[in-house]
Amino acid sequence: MAKRALISVSNKDGILEFAKELVALGYEILSTGGTKKLLQENSVPVTGVDEVTKFPEILDGRVKTLNPMIHGGLLGKFDDPSHQAQMQEHGIEPIEIVCVNLYPFVETISKPNVTWEDAIENIDIGGPTMLRAAAKNHQYVTVIVDSNDYATVLEELKTNGTTTFETRKKLAAKVFRHTASYDAYISNYLTEESFPESLTLTYELQQTLRYGENPHQKAAFYKKRLGSDFSLAYATQLHGKELSFNNIQDGNAALQIVKEFKIPAAVAVKHMNPCGVGTGSTIEEAFDKAYEADPVSIFGGIIALNREVNAPTAEKLSNIFLEIIIAPSFTEEALEILTKKKNIRLLTINFSQEKQDPFKVVSVEGGLLVQEDDTYGFDDADIKVVTDREPTDEEWEALKLGWAVVKHVKSNAIVVNNKQMTLGIGAGQMNRVGAAKIALEQAGEKAKGAVMASDAFFPMPDTVEEAIKAGITAIIHPGGSIRDQDSIDVANKAGIAMVTTGVRHFKH
Repeated sequence: MAKRALISVSNKDGILEFAKELVALGYEILSTGGTKKLLQENSVPVTGVDEVTKFPEILDGRVKTLNPMIHGGLLGKFDDPSHQAQMQEHGIEPIEIVCVNLYPFVETISKPNVTWEDAIENIDIGGPTMLRAAAKNHQYVTVIVDSNDYATVLEELKTNGTTTFETRKKLAAKVFRHTASYDAYISNYLTEESFPESLTLTYELQQTLRYGENPHQKAAFYKKRLGSDFSLAYATQLHGKELSFNNIQDGNAALQIVKEFKIPAAVAVKHMNPCGVGTGSTIEEAFDKAYEADPVSIFGGIIALNREVNAPTAEKLSNIFLEIIIAPSFTEEALEILTKKKNIRLLTINFSQEKQDPFKVVSVEGGLLVQEDDTYGFDDADIKVVTDREPTDEEWEALKLGWAVVKHVKSNAIVVNNKQMTLGIGAGQMNRVGAAKIALEQAGEKAKGAVMASDAFFPMPDTVEEAIKAGITAIIHPGGSIRDQDSIDVANKAGIAMVTTGVRHFKH
């Protein structure tokens, strides 16, 4: 009696060759639907599943393989006398190879204007059931869900007459990962709650990394299949060595900042904090400002620009050591200049697709923290001028820039800036006045006439006093301290403007 293989795939890549090889090795092919038709059209001997089940496909194909004649053949233990006796009693023949992939649910819901009905009809029932049955019985059954595994299976069949247990176990594990991921996409599509009683996330391996944050740590990069194009996971790398764990972290931080700006902007990032942010009428001018903001820290940094990189900008970028340059595009001349540097990574991102994932996920020991993304901007804020003096037009422009940047700086965070660029940044300090001193010291004489942004309120007036001593003329912060009036009084006495927004921007 011929050995049996069941094949039913939506992805037809390589399936004809695989089926022909199985037939040559003495397998009877069982199939259904489009796969059966394809095999018949190409003269591959095939037996219809309905010929085995003695029952036709019904309900528009919703029920085809859900039958004991199929699942008995998948789940029966080949060396169990009781199982074999029951199979013989009912005329059930074992199925040794199962090659199945699933209805294209993810591809369907990725289409614009997909209807609920189309999505539901692309939820596969029989496919996952067959896969799980075969995977459960992997002691005897070889189950394939990925066309990349065809060659391995064929090689072992030709060499040994069967596959090894190690291979069957590995393929079974892949099946359970695949069906778990498939179900996660379906459940997430149907779930309307922001925080359901259980959360299943699914990501696909993008690349294994040389190491993690440090060389002794192993690492990998996974991407969300339905994620935003405005992401490092969907970037196109034009040049340079592969991205590292830290490159990806820093590159993502740079993208989150540069997306805040509609005018030409350049952002330099080190260790996930901005070290320089510049804007201008051209991208070259914006980069000049970002570089001027901190020409020391930018060394070895990551640059994100929100306009095409042209030759003049590329010349300036090439004069300093940078790990990565991210932009919507590069002119041919710019690429010619920058690719002379062997290791620099050049990435393009689709800036026209700035849709972000609505939730951010952070791992902690034994769990996950999930929160809405901080999309709260200046236009959303409850802006109040709390001092006697209002900001000038130029100060308003500067305050907007500072407020856009400070939410991307690790708390406690202080940004000193003018209307075009950052001048000093104090990040990740244990107290706010410490962060202010760092930012003001970096700004130096440029702090005179500049503005200050704080990610949270001032619990005491000491930070405001430091700002006034340095020459700051306007301050923006959330407000909300029980001692707000102390800071307001100090600002009024010095004649500077103070604005509150009503919302803090902690970033841990």
